[in-house]
Amino acid sequence: MSWLILILSGALEAVWAAALHRTSQATGRRRVVPAAVFLVSVLASTGGLAVAMQSIPTGTAYAVWVGVGVVLTSAYAMVTKVERATAARLLLLAGIAAGVVGLKVVA
Repeated sequence: MSWLILILSGALEAVWAAALHRTSQATGRRRVVPAAVFLVSVLASTGGLAVAMQSIPTGTAYAVWVGVGVVLTSAYAMVTKVERATAARLLLLAGIAAGVVGLKVVA
C-alpha cells in the first residue's frame, strides 16, 4: 500500500508542477484555479510522501517520488508542446523510469 501511495504522490508532484506553470501564465481571476490546484496537490503530494516514508526507506522513497514526478512532468510538457520530444530526452526519461522500477525491485 505504501508503494501505491508513493507513486500517486509522485504523480501529484507532476500535477503541482504543471499547475505552478499555469499559474505563471494566467492573470487575474484565471490565476486562482491553477493556484488552488497547486496548493492542494503540493500538500497531498508531500503528505503522501511522508506517509510512504513510514515504511519505505527515506532515500528510496524520495528517489521514487522525484523520479515519478520528473517523468510525468516531462511527459506532460511534451504532450502540451512546452518541450520537444527528442529521442535523447525520451531515452533518458526511460532510464529514470527504469531506475524507479529498479528501486522497487531491490527494496
